[in-house]
Amino acid sequence: MWTKSLLAAAILVGAAGAAIAQTAPPAATENPSGTWRSAAESAASGQPAAGTSAPSLPYPGSGAAGSSPAGANVARAAAAPSAASTPANPASGAGAAQASASPAAGTTAGTASRRPIARVSTGSGSLPNEHGQLYREYDISPYTLRVTSTNRPEQAVVDWILRETGYEVWHSESLAILSATSRKLRVYHTPQVQAVVGDIVDRFVNSEAETQAFALRVATVDGPSWRVRVQRLLVPVQVQTQGVQAWLLEKETAAMLVADLRRRSDYREHSSPQLLVNNGQPTVVSATRGRNYVRNVRLRPEAWPGFEPETAVIDEGFSLEFSPLLSLDGRIIDAAIKCEIQQVDKLIPVMLDVPTVAAPRQRTKIEVPQMTQFRFHERFRWRTEQVLLIAMGVVASPVPSDGKPLVPGVPLPIGNSPARSELLVLVESKGKLGQTPRAPLAGDSQAASPRARQ
Repeated sequence: MWTKSLLAAAILVGAAGAAIAQTAPPAATENPSGTWRSAAESAASGQPAAGTSAPSLPYPGSGAAGSSPAGANVARAAAAPSAASTPANPASGAGAAQASASPAAGTTAGTASRRPIARVSTGSGSLPNEHGQLYREYDISPYTLRVTSTNRPEQAVVDWILRETGYEVWHSESLAILSATSRKLRVYHTPQVQAVVGDIVDRFVNSEAETQAFALRVATVDGPSWRVRVQRLLVPVQVQTQGVQAWLLEKETAAMLVADLRRRSDYREHSSPQLLVNNGQPTVVSATRGRNYVRNVRLRPEAWPGFEPETAVIDEGFSLEFSPLLSLDGRIIDAAIKCEIQQVDKLIPVMLDVPTVAAPRQRTKIEVPQMTQFRFHERFRWRTEQVLLIAMGVVASPVPSDGKPLVPGVPLPIGNSPARSELLVLVESKGKLGQTPRAPLAGDSQAASPRARQ
């Protein structure tokens, strides 16, 4: 009898020991209870747990090795048994459960379960330089502090670097960085590109290339016959845009050409000839007017006549953007010239049905514009003692006419076409403000060679 009782007691003691072993916390070397509790508390507060690193994955919910988000730790803490989940400490267990139920830090309910399709990694921790890239910082504050005509003068430095090197150089196989602030230009590229960038920066910060005066004339003539008298004096320049021609003239020849054009009855100037331009900064000369038309109608049954016309405005005219950059010695001009012309040939009427209860056969008119557009964008280089002449060809008139008849009461002929004329642009450097441009010296180079940056 006693033997059976002792045997039963031994079996009960063994079962109790097995149950205690299953509910006991894991070994401290595998998963200390303090770590799980810290992760849960940190997830609830939004701060990383002590001894752990903040998540660095670019996508929420990513499970890459080595950088698991706090939400994953909380989930494992909720699933793993610990001392915090025992009845001896119910407050800690409730806090851990509440933290595990809340979304992970930095994620939202809509993106918590999304996993990236592409493979994402943090890389090797350093910038690749298999092509010999170098990191350089250029001080551009001498230039940006001098320019007060724009809020971001450093953007002109970036634009000219892209013009000189090409956009594809910064988006190719080799890693590249081009970033500018109001004081510094940060560049990461090969030594060859760094040399080009250094030359561009020198041309901006050079004190000799401060605000310059330019004569920029935008004129039109009805026909191209002006070429007859001056053709032998024009030195052609290569142009990529089809239908456009460009020449270089001596300043005396350019003055004779302008005087000859002014004697023509069809010659018209559309801009102020004198401009003050910061070196490298773009300057825009424009003349536009708004033309209203009815673009659409909106039905409004509650108001008479049952619809409301929707009007719009088209800007007609021209816009010329001029951005010069002088060489280090101030004798060569690099200029980007951009021209846009927009003209409404006519407004084509379209009749729409807008029936109402009071007027079931009511109709109204909307208009569809028939337009002519011209765009030109190229870069030129010439000496400061020369004048650049660009003939855009016979295009839409930069300043469109009103289309009114010459004689009041007499209508225009049927099929009258909009105004067309040849657009001429003359660019002449007047030198630095308050200083007469010096004459070229024998042996002067036309362009400064780029300086290598080490």
